[in-house]
Amino acid sequence: MILLVGLGNPGAKYERNRHNVGFMAADAIVRRHSFSPPRARFQGIVSEGMFDGEKVIVLKPTTYMNESGRAVGEAMRFYKLTPADVVVFYDELDLEPGKVRIKKGGGAAGHNGIRSIASHIGPDFRRVRIGIGHPGAKDRVLGYVLGDFAKADTTWVEPMLDAIADAAPLLAEGKDATFANKVHLALNPEPAKKPKTEDKK
Repeated sequence: MILLVGLGNPGAKYERNRHNVGFMAADAIVRRHSFSPPRARFQGIVSEGMFDGEKVIVLKPTTYMNESGRAVGEAMRFYKLTPADVVVFYDELDLEPGKVRIKKGGGAAGHNGIRSIASHIGPDFRRVRIGIGHPGAKDRVLGYVLGDFAKADTTWVEPMLDAIADAAPLLAEGKDATFANKVHLALNPEPAKKPKTEDKK
């Protein structure tokens, strides 16, 4: 079993915030793989489904970002999972918009949702970092992450969410590097090779 956690803040006013891209990724996975309708559980919203015979739980904590760990810890204990079975999707300021990276463990890098989860289950969970870019100045960060994606951003946000949803079953297999590679290739397709032409003599 695997627990996929999308981070964000509950409520309509936060729905399109950059800080809510984790929620958006969770929603994209649920839609793409026809998971069960969402229901309230574990201080969050839960949908259930299967990836190639393995049970998958998608959790969106409704505790607000800085208390996300409460919901994750509750779900993890209920299902008797280890931190390695938990994959968290969240926004990353230090990655260019549309870049997706995955890693296991590490620090919170100033992200309150990640800090909260680490305080409840330890740091050794898997993290899918979704790049939203940096506004350039530290004093602009709060307004930037709690601001909505611009209309122009849909040109990369939607394809990125689709790529994450398509590749998500690889996470259940523990193929994190393959997941990251598949997402990268979906967003950066290799140019078609020109057919070789024989030199005319």
